[in-house]
Amino acid sequence: MPYPFSFDLTKISRAFFQEVARISYDKRIHKRVGDAARYLIEKFRIRELTGLDLSDAIRLMEDFIDVQIMNMRVKTSFLKVKRRALFLPHCSRKFMDSRCKATFNPEIPTYRCSHCSQDCPIHQATLLGEKYGYDVYVIPGGSCLKEILEKKRYEAVVGVACGMEIRLAANLLNKLKLPGRAVPLIKNGCANTRFDMEALERILRR
Repeated sequence: MPYPFSFDLTKISRAFFQEVARISYDKRIHKRVGDAARYLIEKFRIRELTGLDLSDAIRLMEDFIDVQIMNMRVKTSFLKVKRRALFLPHCSRKFMDSRCKATFNPEIPTYRCSHCSQDCPIHQATLLGEKYGYDVYVIPGGSCLKEILEKKRYEAVVGVACGMEIRLAANLLNKLKLPGRAVPLIKNGCANTRFDMEALERILRR
């Protein structure tokens, strides 16, 4: 379930992500997430960079903060387990046509990266996941997550998705009693979506 609006934060300062992390470490933040969201919007000129109206910008910033809080909350239990899976969005592939050589397995369901483009985010993220011992799935939608987790017995999950998809996945993981961490998209859409590769690697290696 995607956002009803488009955004692109790929040109935003790295300081933004550092500030989101700093804010999220404040134990009182859950009582004033809205205030923190407005602070981020003003400091980093989110509305000017994205063209979002205020309500959509607040919603986006609140989701960034909530994801960071979730990541910190489950970190201890996450680090105790070994069998982990990484779920990546197929819309972050460099190509969404026949130029992408990924193969799709409908029985799992997932794409399997063929590593055909060195600058493809999915190629790079797949290598990172495998480097840190994760089973990697490139899925066409959030609904595939439930199907895969029912077939495979994982102890923890890392996912890359938009904030709304992360919220839905978090509800599922809570029911399954699985610790899950996430990296939100910094550019959404049906194709050429983007995420912070450095943020992903920090989560995978910890």
